[in-house]
Formats: sequence, C-alpha cells, structure tokens
Amino acid sequence: MKIVFYDTRAFEREYLEKKLDNSFEMIFFENSLSCRTVIDDDIKNTDIISCFVESELSRNVLEKFPDLKFIILRSVGYSHVDLAYCKEKGINIFNCPHYGDFSIAEYTFALLFAASRKIVEASIDVKNHSIDDIKYQGIELHNKTIGIVGLGAIGRKVAEIAKSFCMNVIYYDINKDEKYTYATLDELSAKSDIISINCNLNKDTLHMFDCNRFKLMKTGVVIINTSRGEVIQTTALYEALISKKVSFAALDVVECENVLYEKEENRIDINSVKENCLKNYYVTDKLLNMKNVVITPHIAYNTKEAKKRILEITVENILASTKFTTGAKNLVLI
Repeated sequence: MKIVFYDTRAFEREYLEKKLDNSFEMIFFENSLSCRTVIDDDIKNTDIISCFVESELSRNVLEKFPDLKFIILRSVGYSHVDLAYCKEKGINIFNCPHYGDFSIAEYTFALLFAASRKIVEASIDVKNHSIDDIKYQGIELHNKTIGIVGLGAIGRKVAEIAKSFCMNVIYYDINKDEKYTYATLDELSAKSDIISINCNLNKDTLHMFDCNRFKLMKTGVVIINTSRGEVIQTTALYEALISKKVSFAALDVVECENVLYEKEENRIDINSVKENCLKNYYVTDKLLNMKNVVITPHIAYNTKEAKKRILEITVENILASTKFTTGAKNLVLI
C-alpha cells in the first residue's frame, strides 16, 4: 500500500519507517496538504493520506487522489475533512483519540493561571524594567465555579484538576456524568466564574458562544478555549472584552487559524479565503493587542508524551487499514 504523509518532521519519519515494514511505500512531506499543493503523478494513486490538523482535506483537494481508500488523521478532530465527500467516495477515516488528554487538560490550567494571575503581562513588564504591582492583582481559583463545556476525556481531566484546587465544578454535555453537577448551557453561562471550552466542533457547537451567550454570563468571567476556535464567534468575544463582560480570554485556538498562522511553504491563495475569515483575521489582530487576551498557536497538545502517543496510534490505525473491518478501532463513523 502507498501512504503519503503530510505535516511530518524528521523524528516522525524515523519512527514510522522503523515501525512499518517494506509492504508499505511511504512518501513524506513536511508541508501541509492544501488546495495549493502540487500533486505529482507518482502520488496521485496513493491508497492512504496521513496528516495533522494543519492540512486541508476539502473536496477540491481530495479529488486529486482518485484511488484514495483511507485517511489516517494524526489528530482527534476531523473538522478539516470533507466528510460528505469521503462518504460519497467510500473513503474511510481513522482519527487519533486520547493522545493528548493529559496534555490539553494541563494546558487548560496553564492558560487559566496566565489569566488569573496576569503572568504574561508581569513577565513582559519585568523584561522592560517597568513594574507596577497594582496591575498584577489576580484571583484565587479556590472556591470559584468552573463551567466545563464538553465533559469528554479531556473535560473530565480538567474537572479532576479543578477539584484538586477546591473549585466548584459544573458541566454541560449531551452525555450525563453523575460524578459532577450538570447544568444547561444557559445555567452554566450564568453561574460560572471561569468557562473552559473542551467540546468538539460540529454543526451544533459552531458559534455556540455568540453575543446572546455572552450576555448571560457574569460580568468579569474568564474564558478558556483549547477546543476549536469556531466554537466562539470572534466578533462576539471582542465585544464582550470591550464591555468588560469578559475580564480575560485565554485562547489556544482561534477562528480561521490557518489564515492567521499562514506558513511561507504553504501560502494561502487570498482569493480562496472566505469573507468571514478575512473579518475574523481583522478582529483577531485586535485581540492580539489586548492586554487581557492571551493567544497561543494551537499547542495545547504539544508535549513529548503526546507526540509519542500520536505516532503509536497512527501505526496502529495504518495496520488496521490493511485488515479493514467496519468495526475497526478509531474509525470515524460518517
């Protein structure tokens, strides 16, 4: 079987070549796959594509691989994949669940500490030899109410960490867990001092946090997002920060982040960028200049341990594709 890997680094290539035998023809690219990627004749007939979330697997891109049978994602989420096209063409998708449960939950609190204790601003001031203690007054987490949106594997670990800080935990999820206190999304919005977003992106969660949602919140609420940027409507968040409804936003993800984090080797065709992304880019640029906003470049997953688990699960999924059954582990149902 032929496998084309995108978004790969040297250590990933070394691991994959070591773990997969000569029955696989493997081709590696460091760059992401997008509509601008040149597809040479020797890879058009690939059986498998493997990539990370930075790649764009739209219909226009996938049509360039007429023999494609499997997509092996090195990520949990698959919102960057055209599921309708894959269903139409019988392309099966494997994802990579649970590799970053600990990493992302821990990073949620790294962002929360940055927000609650003004760590970034204080560090910058020290480097500039301009210190003002009044600016750095923070809040304790003890006895604060944290509302967790999405109580999956990551959300549960966020809840466990929150409990260790003696926080009051409430959650919203379509599935109930008797260990924690359930709240409707409206109730969670109104009661939470801190809101941690840990849900998947889908048609129900797209812009879940819009202007109306922010109006329900306590004045001074802290927003933490380590899920997907599109769960929050960027313009609504900006207005909530300006009005001080939200006191601090710590975001590891933003809307249309492929535009914000454009790489030279994978430049985006400006004519293909959606109008809403250009607007979000403009507003996100404003957020970047606000002292009560911290934005990091989608790195919550990025630990040595998580990257090792990604590769282990990827190999497991590739081997499963050779003996494929519809009940295969990690198969995305579409």
